[in-house]
Amino acid sequence: MNASFISMLTVCASLSLTAACVTSTVDEMTFNEPTEGIGDSSVVILGRRHSSDYETEPDFVACVGDHITSHDGSIRVIDELEFLNALYPWFEPRTAPLYPDNIEQLLQQQPVAEKMLALKLEYLIWLDGSTVRTEGAGSMACSFNGCFGFGTWGHDANYEATIWDFTDQTEVGQVNTSASGQSYMPAVIIPIPIIAPVQGAACDGIGDQLLEFLSSEY
Repeated sequence: MNASFISMLTVCASLSLTAACVTSTVDEMTFNEPTEGIGDSSVVILGRRHSSDYETEPDFVACVGDHITSHDGSIRVIDELEFLNALYPWFEPRTAPLYPDNIEQLLQQQPVAEKMLALKLEYLIWLDGSTVRTEGAGSMACSFNGCFGFGTWGHDANYEATIWDFTDQTEVGQVNTSASGQSYMPAVIIPIPIIAPVQGAACDGIGDQLLEFLSSEY
């Protein structure tokens, strides 16, 4: 089964008369989607770590996993740290497979093959991306009497989820999401941050599409 689509969502977090809004776009392309879910098999979600100075945020990886299990408790998502410890050192930054073609070579390692069998791993999902803060504007002055002023700044989130099927040793789907939003901090004596939920919107966007792929309920 093949499917692809693009969706856009705007989410706002408001306080009083001011709102911090996020615009989120999701682009999905999947192949060979399981029609009855993944049954008693499991899935692991890993963040890409290409070097010591680059990694997809662990809290974002955990957010996507929590989103999936909270909406369909029958799906077993293996904890990222648990998986990395169990498969050490084969999924460290320098040794982790970069392409589905590397799966066959990886499974030739007997300890790896035994661990995969014990975990009943069917799908491995790589998350790659980050959320960055963009330039801000405004000014604020603080004294013993409090703070006065107004500040604003932006956040941009861009993530890609790549789905690997360990049984067929192929890539079976990709989900791309981008989200951007503007946060505000007005201050009349007390600064009140109004944070745009950019990373949360990206997590929900990817999580929803992965649910449609993995779950028989969606």
